[in-house]
Amino acid sequence: MTRAIRIHETGGPEVMRLDDVPLAEPASGEVLVRHTAIGINFIDTYHRSGLYPVAALPSGLGMEAAGVVQAVGPDVDGLAVGDRVAYAAGPPGSYAEARLHSADRLVKLPDSVTEQAAAAMMLKGMTVEYLIRRTYPVQAGQTVLFHAAAGGVGLIACQWLKSLGATIIGTVGSDEKAELARAHGCDHPVVYTRESFVQRVKEITGGNGVPVVFDSVGRTTFMQSLDCLQPRGMFVGFGNASGKPDPFDMGILAAKGSLFLTRPTLMSYTASRKDLLQSSEALFDVVSRGVVKADVHQRWPLAEAVAAHRSLEGRQTQGSSILVP
Repeated sequence: MTRAIRIHETGGPEVMRLDDVPLAEPASGEVLVRHTAIGINFIDTYHRSGLYPVAALPSGLGMEAAGVVQAVGPDVDGLAVGDRVAYAAGPPGSYAEARLHSADRLVKLPDSVTEQAAAAMMLKGMTVEYLIRRTYPVQAGQTVLFHAAAGGVGLIACQWLKSLGATIIGTVGSDEKAELARAHGCDHPVVYTRESFVQRVKEITGGNGVPVVFDSVGRTTFMQSLDCLQPRGMFVGFGNASGKPDPFDMGILAAKGSLFLTRPTLMSYTASRKDLLQSSEALFDVVSRGVVKADVHQRWPLAEAVAAHRSLEGRQTQGSSILVP
């Protein structure tokens, strides 16, 4: 038996319940992981609200956690009881004291990475990895626009982009968040609540715009983000914190300079075991070398997941947040 946060219906944070859930023995290809830290991500709110439908109800929540292997099922190679591991993959269910998980979706943690840091950075850090190294490989000397620069993904992105030699324009919601983003490498924090980020991008780039916009906000930033791009620039939309963008005429992309638009997901970029290991190893490398620090800015007990979601959706958090079983 384990305690787990589950939803029996979709809706606001109040639909989450702390349930007692039975645990079976690990089946073939599975391991039992005792969680020591659980990552909180915006995708969890999408599953809870129904924006991203779950397979069936009741359902667990959470895609990311770190912990220790408690038991190993048949046909599992490379993992043993006592190994420290982490993951950032479905199905939802990481909001739990322990769970069964497919062994091929787990990665071992190096000694240089703590379990709390892993839970705070696996999903966010591998997201940054695929965004800036594979979706749009950012080059030294380029200026990029990264929305939500003081969020969990944003702070990792600012550090990693700075190490590549990029200049970062980042949108934030307050002066406090602007200072936080600046401390993590953001060259030009833009407080979107009082400044036009389109105007600031034009000023900073001498009217040229940027070659790429990374946007996890969605509806409220989408159309303006297109106005920030150079001809043949790329809009990379990887989240919907403000809701899905409204449908639009593809001719707009032509009119604004033959723009590219993509909607990638981490699951597509880590679908194979090889891709998962390459992405996680790239992340562990920059963390181990001190290029990127994945600090935990907020912690809640597992039983207070409702409060955690309210803070996240209320834009009251900074950087990465975790639940502690």
